[in-house]
Amino acid sequence: MQYVFNTIGIIGKYDAPAISHTVSVLVRFLLDRGKTVVVNESASQYAGGAEVEVADHHYIGQHCDLAIVVGGDGTILNAARTLCDFDIPLVGVNQGRLGFLADISPDELTERMTEILERGEYLLEERFLLHASLLREGETIAEGNAFNDVILQKWNMARMIEFDTYINDQFVNSQRSDGLVVSTPTGSTAYALSGGGPLMLPTLDAIVLVPICPHTLSNRPIVVNGGSHITLVLNDCNNDHAQLACDGQINISLLQRDHIQIRKKEKSIKLIHPADHDHFQMLRAKLRWG
Repeated sequence: MQYVFNTIGIIGKYDAPAISHTVSVLVRFLLDRGKTVVVNESASQYAGGAEVEVADHHYIGQHCDLAIVVGGDGTILNAARTLCDFDIPLVGVNQGRLGFLADISPDELTERMTEILERGEYLLEERFLLHASLLREGETIAEGNAFNDVILQKWNMARMIEFDTYINDQFVNSQRSDGLVVSTPTGSTAYALSGGGPLMLPTLDAIVLVPICPHTLSNRPIVVNGGSHITLVLNDCNNDHAQLACDGQINISLLQRDHIQIRKKEKSIKLIHPADHDHFQMLRAKLRWG
């Protein structure tokens, strides 16, 4: 499917003066080509007085054909979670450090945007998110989306937590550990990788469960089908000494006997890459392989 991009949103990293030059160049580039430009509040201060509309992510999702995210992977994670219910592709301009999602350098910004917007030369990749629900005494009290991972983790104490894991209502195990990372293929290069999980191609329909410092050393990562329903039941922790985190950006305190239900979100997100994007080349560069 070839998209037509006439109304374009710019989402800038929050409180980041480093994006100022990139945003100002991008705004002028788009306006010179007759595009309607909508910017979020973070990017608006760098628009240089140009005729742009300032709006929140919800408005950008409803009214724009494309969202250009200027920042690092964290900014894209946030944008993906807030825009996943809208059929709007994202393209990332990397102003961060180690970027696996934002793969356009500011130095090649206008060249790459010309390829995408004027010549239609790009790769479109569809990736899924996870949806987590927290149930307490049978009632859903919190929900969140995650593009990288949903994490059950201890916090504010030295001792481990204990929890049961179920996959599709089948009991897997009880474990004592510092927690568990439940990751999408996109998140396999994030916390899951640090915990010894496998690298997964981002288009795989799979979810990986990676224990964090398990007490039983034979407790290894498990890869399951992307359609699996995962339930975690918290058995042993002091009050407020365990946390549920979505992408490390949404954090919810947990209590003993809480149930966490995790499954693939129905709506996916579309990422746009340059036409010559090579996932393995990116891994070689980011992970410093030989």
